[in-house]
Amino acid sequence: MPATDTAAEKPDAPATDTAAATPAPAKIDLEQLEDRLRNTDAIGFFTKLSLKNEVDDLLTEFGAYHKNKGPELASLKDRFDLLLLKVLTLLQDNDKKLSEDIVASRDQIFGLLSDPKQFAKL
Repeated sequence: MPATDTAAEKPDAPATDTAAATPAPAKIDLEQLEDRLRNTDAIGFFTKLSLKNEVDDLLTEFGAYHKNKGPELASLKDRFDLLLLKVLTLLQDNDKKLSEDIVASRDQIFGLLSDPKQFAKL
């Protein structure tokens, strides 16, 4: 039987650069995440309505922060984290993929909210 020629059998095969092979974090699509949250069956209608009100309140607070009239950024970060924790708790058992995607996007979402130029585009 002829021997197969694979990279594993070649002692001088070039090593892959793990830093170059690691993909950059994907840019988040807030609209897609929002649509997925709206359409998930993991959260009931009235709970979604309550969450929407909390999100709207938090966005209002970020708007005030950017006008130097709101709470400190650390306080907003705490509220953001608590709201995300609530959403993740609701999703974790019945929409694991959405939960994972939100976790992966957490820092980017907060970055958008805390940056005045990015926030103005929302």
